[in-house]
Amino acid sequence: MDTQHDHQTITSLIREYYASAAIAPYKTESREFGVGTFERKIMYRHLSFQSPSDLNAYLTEKGPPYVSYSSAYYARPSSRPMETKGLLGSELVFDLDATDMKLPCQSVHGRSWVCGICLDSVKAETIKLAEDFLMRDFGFTEKELGINFSGNRGYHIHIKKESVLGLGAAERKQISDYIAGNGLDIELLFPTMGQRGVRLIGPKPTDKGWKGRLARGTVSLLEKSPEELASMGIDRKEAANLHSKRALIAMGIKSGNWDMVYIKNKAAFWKLTLSKQAISQSDRIDGNVTNDPSHLIRLPDSIHGETGLTSKRINSLADLARFEPLSDAVAFAKGEVNVIAESPDEFTMNGRSFGPYHAEKVEIPSYAGIYLVLKGRAHFA
Repeated sequence: MDTQHDHQTITSLIREYYASAAIAPYKTESREFGVGTFERKIMYRHLSFQSPSDLNAYLTEKGPPYVSYSSAYYARPSSRPMETKGLLGSELVFDLDATDMKLPCQSVHGRSWVCGICLDSVKAETIKLAEDFLMRDFGFTEKELGINFSGNRGYHIHIKKESVLGLGAAERKQISDYIAGNGLDIELLFPTMGQRGVRLIGPKPTDKGWKGRLARGTVSLLEKSPEELASMGIDRKEAANLHSKRALIAMGIKSGNWDMVYIKNKAAFWKLTLSKQAISQSDRIDGNVTNDPSHLIRLPDSIHGETGLTSKRINSLADLARFEPLSDAVAFAKGEVNVIAESPDEFTMNGRSFGPYHAEKVEIPSYAGIYLVLKGRAHFA
């Protein structure tokens, strides 16, 4: 097994991809770029290019497996140290990754592999972030959200609106904290919580901000099975009661009445339930990416060196809902390759199923072979 030969082969294909890709990032001349090797995603940074054609010429010549660019715009993007670049402004960026979601399927296939559940789950969270937070709460329009697949396990959202470009790290952290629900005081949402003999009055689904979000989230939570509710730390008996009377409870929540059924220690119970709901909605976003104005992130439409897929741009939320990463982000659609594969998981790419493979030589489409090689599950024969 010759890893060096594998990488040389894929590098040649990456060069071919960039020779015709015509990648043109917004404000190319003001960005810092970074490129990586198969072993390290950012090996060299502080690169700059005066035009998209200069960038494409470099990518075609070098064929780097990873290409990142700054969310920030600089007067002197290649200058170092960072303080000398001359910050002009920075996009607000959100990074969602399936590996941060602690999905049960990860205990089966590991964190480096992704399955359909992983990809569907992180897509749903991306849509929720866009619609429920960025558009509903912050007032951004859909046209102001630049969305792209990461090329592997998640999605990125870029906001280039003038009003966000000057935000510093502290303001960006406030935004990510709000989205994460950090510091959310549940008791402030329930004015009668903890008062004996008083009806528990709480938020309604139509309320703005976190009030409405928690109400809507709890109504959705009621549809989970008793087993799923119990796995959140809710007493099994209470979970069964909650599930069986979910329609009645939901009706009450919609009018702000959270006391439609008897629940022992109701204040503590709802506080636990809502806290769990807040946590389930809060751990999907990489705060370091959002908070850091100078962070480097995957260049849209570039190749991802762990999959051979593209970090494909997505034009709308409707397109995102229909987006199938292992089909729509395929870069190397032509030809077949021979690989010796050792991969226990079946997967589907471009509408075709592959695997499992047990140390066997197979001839498969280039995109599938490259995917397995880069995932460390195959070598070119």
